This record gives sequence, C-alpha cells and structure tokens, in this order.
Amino acid sequence: MYEAIRQYIGKITSSVISDEEFKHVEEAFQPKKVKKRQFLSHEGSVCQHMAFIVNGAMRQYVIDSKGVEHIVRFGIEGWWMSDRESFSMLTPSKYNIEAVEDSDLLITTKEKITHLKDRSPLFLKMAHVLDENNFIASNNRIEANISFTAEEKFQQLMKSNPAFIRRFPQTMLASYLGISPETLSRIRKQMYAKKE
Repeated sequence: MYEAIRQYIGKITSSVISDEEFKHVEEAFQPKKVKKRQFLSHEGSVCQHMAFIVNGAMRQYVIDSKGVEHIVRFGIEGWWMSDRESFSMLTPSKYNIEAVEDSDLLITTKEKITHLKDRSPLFLKMAHVLDENNFIASNNRIEANISFTAEEKFQQLMKSNPAFIRRFPQTMLASYLGISPETLSRIRKQMYAKKE
C-alpha cells in the first residue's frame, strides 16, 4: 500500500526517495479502508485527516440551504482528499467527504504532516508542487464556472479528467459541473451524435 505513495512522491518530485527518508513517510501515514457511502469527514466537524487515495473514488460536497448537493471535488487513485481549510486552520468544515467506491487510503494528521515536512525534503518539495497545482486548478475551475457554457464545462472535464466520466454517476458529474442532469444528458447525446 505504501508503494503507491512512494511512487507518487517520486513522480511529482522527479526524484527517488531513499529508504531512510521514506521511513518517515511510512511513520506519518496509516492505512484506512473506507466503504462506499462511508464518510471521511462531516460538515460541522473539524477535518482531522489528509488522505492519499491508493484505490477507490471519493467526493467532497456541500449541501445548500435548499438541500441541494454541490460537489466541489472528486478524488481517485493518486489524488489527495481533505478539506484543506478545516484541516489547516482546525475550523469546522463546510463539507462532507464521502467514498463513492470502497476505498483504500493512507491518512495522516496535521501534526504528523508538519513533522514529516521537517524530516523529509522530498515530501516538502512534493507539498510545494501540490500547492502550486491546486492553485492553478482552482483558478481554472473558477474561470470555467463563471464564463464557460455547459458544453464547454463538460468538454474541459473530458479533456482534463476523462477518468471522472467513467467513474462517477451522471448526477454527480452534473453537480460537479454546476448544471442539471438533464442538461448533461442532452450535451452527451449531442456530442455522441456528432461523432457518428
């Protein structure tokens, strides 16, 4: 299970982590199995864990005052899941984080992450790269939400994260894109009709 995160660190940093340095990573993370529909974190409670997904799929969502779910993030193998604000600031979370499939995770705490960054230069480097990537992805998502048509949003998702189309139900994809399931169904039919 730990080999997945070892390869991930190597891929992100373009470096090979030594056995000695990787021991610090192993000490900071513990395996956790989460069943489909089980929660990693609940709205209103402090998000205690940062999770690396070894196998499985998860979603992070908020429920508005009308009871409508809005998915803000998906995660699959090789992705991280946490409410970063709640995890970092130790404040109550606005989000629920739930397994969409049975998932194998490696989880850690804020204290362990802080300690690990002091002891593992490659993990620290990886964290910096992830912060940059997260900033860019957030800006791209904001731009898409405020200026893209429904079809453009779906096309961008197909281009940037095609695995999401295969892994998540259409209702969840529609929620993530901020469109209705009916609109998404129409867009998909039109796109597939053009290919024929």
